[in-house]
Amino acid sequence: MKINRGFLQLNDRYLFSRIARKVQEYRGEHPGQEVLNLGIGDWTLPLGPAVLTAMERAVMELGSAETFRGYGEEQGYAFLRQAVCRYYAAKGVELAESEVFIGDGAKSDMGNILDLFAPESTVLIPDPVYPAYLDTNIMAGRSVKFLAGSRENRFLPLPPADLRADIVYICSPNNPTGSVYSREQLKEWVAWALAQEAIILFDSAYEAYIQDPDLPTSIYQIPGAQQCAIEFCSLSKTAGFTGVRCGYTVVPHGLVRDGISLNELWLRRQTTKFNGVSYITQRGAEAALSERGLQESRASISTYMANARVIAETLRDLGFWFTGGENAPYIWLQCPQGMSSWEFFDLLLHNCGLVGTPGSDFGRCGEGFFRLTAFARREDISRAMERLRSRY
Repeated sequence: MKINRGFLQLNDRYLFSRIARKVQEYRGEHPGQEVLNLGIGDWTLPLGPAVLTAMERAVMELGSAETFRGYGEEQGYAFLRQAVCRYYAAKGVELAESEVFIGDGAKSDMGNILDLFAPESTVLIPDPVYPAYLDTNIMAGRSVKFLAGSRENRFLPLPPADLRADIVYICSPNNPTGSVYSREQLKEWVAWALAQEAIILFDSAYEAYIQDPDLPTSIYQIPGAQQCAIEFCSLSKTAGFTGVRCGYTVVPHGLVRDGISLNELWLRRQTTKFNGVSYITQRGAEAALSERGLQESRASISTYMANARVIAETLRDLGFWFTGGENAPYIWLQCPQGMSSWEFFDLLLHNCGLVGTPGSDFGRCGEGFFRLTAFARREDISRAMERLRSRY
């Protein structure tokens, strides 16, 4: 038996395990000292009443022979796919129900979608960005190119004219930088992909945080995107489903390569390797996309964005350069005095009892930068910023 050598190329110091170890060591050295964690992008507010009511009703249905359900459709129950279509229609995007696939989260589908592409496909990944994009392709043994994000381009790189790749990842709003591509910038990416016959894997997990109505919340708001893009979204950051697990992937019928429909390929893949998301979860997701559910989620998102404004105002007052915080729950700041990402991590932990995420672990171009998240209680955000002000 031979082991997949791709796994051996992965960094053995997984980012969040390393953070947890450092925090544990600090707490052991400083018993009783409060540590405020603004490093994890996890929803902290409870699920909305609309979601809870729907899930409770679904549980009761499974307790009756008349309403019991066994296996569901691998691509998702029709009621939820129709709800996703209505959600997109409100954005001005028309989708067919058969273009929507329900999964257990964007992370899973973005890894699994690679089953559709030949191993020799060349992958383009912006740097810095969510580590799972790189790791899943390393596991598959693919050739990876990087496109540099920087302070100069506000971490929104655009495709050079001579760029060649088969697959490109775009995350907007971006994790970790909080930057959001404009409509004109996404038009450049779509035009490039169409000319190259490349596929855009568009991660829109944070689209619900966009406050500026002029910014696109779906790649399909760009003409031509349905011929070159697959979109992934998650209810984790839209409605607090980080522990419930539900998301969706859109594969348009117009997306065809080598005479083959990628929609049909993804359907074949899902019906072979996936048995679907639970009925209870999908009823909760349907409720999350209802008018009442969206109102409840938007109230929670407003809380997180208010937190982001508090962080942004503090950093602005202290003279830090940063992006994000206006249309995303992440704030990406440049470390002061030329410090490395991990040096700044240690300084904040030991001098402020404050935890964030070192930018270097999101890619080479993340070195010297640092991510803070607004996913926390308001009182924790306020105390964390008071400690930062006292240090600077």
